[in-house]
Parts: sequence; structure tokens; C-alpha cells
Amino acid sequence: MTFLADLLSTVFERRYRWPSLEEDDDRPIEALTAELVSATGEVSGQSLARRILDRYDQMDDTTKWTFFRHLALDMTISPEAVRAALKGYEEGQTKASYRAFVAAAEPPRQELIRRLNQVPGATAALVRMRADLLRLGTEDDALQALDMDFRHLFASWFNRGFLVLRPINWESPAHILEKIIAYEAVHAIDSWDDLRRRLHPVDRRCFAFFHPAMPDEPLIFVEIALTRGVPDSIQALLTEDRTPLAPKDANTAVFYSISNCQKGLANTSFGNSLIKQVAADLKVEMPGLKTLVTLSPIPGLVRWLRGEGIEYDPGDKDLMRQLAALYLLKAKHDAGGPLDPVARFHLGNGAEVHKVHAGADISERGLAQAGGAMVNYLYNLSNVAQNHERFAAAREIAASSDVRSLCASAEKRMVRSLAVG
Repeated sequence: MTFLADLLSTVFERRYRWPSLEEDDDRPIEALTAELVSATGEVSGQSLARRILDRYDQMDDTTKWTFFRHLALDMTISPEAVRAALKGYEEGQTKASYRAFVAAAEPPRQELIRRLNQVPGATAALVRMRADLLRLGTEDDALQALDMDFRHLFASWFNRGFLVLRPINWESPAHILEKIIAYEAVHAIDSWDDLRRRLHPVDRRCFAFFHPAMPDEPLIFVEIALTRGVPDSIQALLTEDRTPLAPKDANTAVFYSISNCQKGLANTSFGNSLIKQVAADLKVEMPGLKTLVTLSPIPGLVRWLRGEGIEYDPGDKDLMRQLAALYLLKAKHDAGGPLDPVARFHLGNGAEVHKVHAGADISERGLAQAGGAMVNYLYNLSNVAQNHERFAAAREIAASSDVRSLCASAEKRMVRSLAVG
């Protein structure tokens, strides 16, 4: 099917040659977008879409911002049309009145984005376009409203039903391996030898989600170590001189790095599906696996401690474990959930705060972010749904008795400190 799709795409592109930029240099982008939204012919519509995408690729940031402002202000909904359509629907809830209301309530820019997506390579181009929008529109309410339309469409285009899970290993194509190195966001891959140590040994796994429209671009990937027992140090997990473990002897799968690859797909949820799909596949491959955990960073710990005026010493392991537990269970975001973004992600997926470790990441980044502390989130597949529901409904955090005890000790320490002060 992939071969047939590629063949048909090639035939179409050769049959219908896209106009070059030179043929269209004098036409303003506003005219092109208006014509594309109203185009009725398939070939002419695809030709216009290609012209707009090609023109966009030539823009600098200032021109891109102007283009986004055009979409945000000139191709938005008409409040008058929405009110009139809603009034008609209230007066008679018919198929026609409902269709009229839906049409009025959807901004023309949504249809523009759909039509831009008709040409080969457009999906990846639109993902890059949204990355630009996120970068340029942080202080602009109109551009943030425009981003909601991108998010709405991407939620459909990139839903789990379209995603393909593929293993990544040392035999994977070089251009994919290069992107794994480039996109690794948690523990930097320093060299090809470093990458080999993460992919080649028998006790290492890596999986990524791909989209059929972007077959050479991983969307998100997870790196996994097979171990005996729950690890307490990323250094020990990634050391060069370790002895690989035979998969049959492993009882624990450790998700130690999860990296989103496409900035233009920010806030599009893949991680939950990725972890659960990989966990299920590993359980089938290795029935002896009993425990599924992460070894995760705590990126906001040091910033929070400093903001609260709490003194810490990375060399005091008992203290750092207590403070890490206090932060994970008690520090709250404005919306009521955990302040730490990694905690919000895993707890929202139904995981449990299982163990915290001091001196677990003594890299420069690990010390700067969390004083060297890391955390295991436990994925017990028998209760992740229950944990998720409790977290979603009441922001209830699932945590082990060990972590709760550490948190209580930290609170007592804070009380004593205030009393002395």
C-alpha cells in the first residue's frame, strides 16, 4: 500500500506540475489564501496550496508574523454571522439550520489549513508552521487563538488511530538514528558510540511513533533499559563498562527517557499512548517482566526550593530525598495539579510516585535542575485507570508509603526550622 501511494503521488506530481514561485511573485499572500478557500477544482486547489506553502518557506520571521496576523484577523469568525445562524437554529433545529450554524462558527482559516494539507509533504510543513506560530505568537492573543485552530485540526490528524509504533535499533536507517540523537531531550547523546550503547545491547529497547504523512520523522520516542530491580541512578544505567543483562533475566523495564520530537506538535498528546502500547508489547515479549517504571528527572525542584527560600545540600541524601518528595506531592501549579511538568505527565497517565533518589543524576544539568535527585514513577497496569480517574477528578496523587513518609519528614523539618527561626 505504501508503494502504491508513493507511485500515485509521483504520477500526480509529474502530470500536474506545480507553478514555480516566479510565476506568482506579484500576487499578495492574502489573495492566494482567499482564492484557495473558495477554490472548487481539485487540481487548482492543490496548485494554490503548493504556492502558499512555497511562499511561506521563503518568509523571514517578520513576514511570517504578518501572515499569521492575516489568518488571525482576516480569516476569523464573523460574530454577526454566528449570532444570525444561532438565532435561526433556535427558531428551528433542522439539518439546514444546524449546517448554517456550524459553517458560521468555524473560522475560514480552518478550511484553509485543511486545503493546504492536500499536497505531498504538507503535513510536515504545517507542523513546522505551527512551531513558528508558537515561537512568534507568545505575546499575541489573536495568534494564540489561531493556534487553537491548529491544535483542533492536529488532534484529529495525529490521533492514536493514525500513529504507527516502530522499534528503533542499531540497524535502523541512518537518517532516523541521526534524528534520535538530535531530538533526545532528557539525557543528551554525545556520540554515535553513546547511541550504540543505548540501542545495540540485548537489554536495551527504543520505540517511536510515526505518522504515515511523515514517515521519516519520529513524533515521540522512548528509551528503555531492562534490569533486575528498580534503578536508582542514571549514571549506572548508562555507564560504558556495564555487563548487558540477558532479557530472560530481567524483571523490570525502565523508561528512562521520553522525548517529543516536533515542536509544532506541542500539546498534542502522544506519551500516554506510547508508554501503554510499549508496556503491553514488552509484557507479551517478556512475560517475566514484573515491574514497569520510569527513571525520571525532577526539572523544577531547585527552582522551587530557591523560590520558597529552602536551603538544600545535594550531598545530604536524606535531605534531598525528603525535599524531592515534598516538592512532588505538595508543590502545586496554578490549576491545582503538581507544579512539576514531568510529574503532571506521568500522574495524569495513571502512574504512582514510587521512589525518589538522591545523587541519581550528577550531570551538570541534573544538579542544576534537581540537585541530582530523580524519581521512579510506577506503571502498575492493573490500577493505572483508577489512578488516572482520581487524579483527573480530584488531583489525587498516587504515591507509595515510602514517598509519603519522606514528605511527612520534610514537613516536620520545615516546622522545626520555622520554630527555631
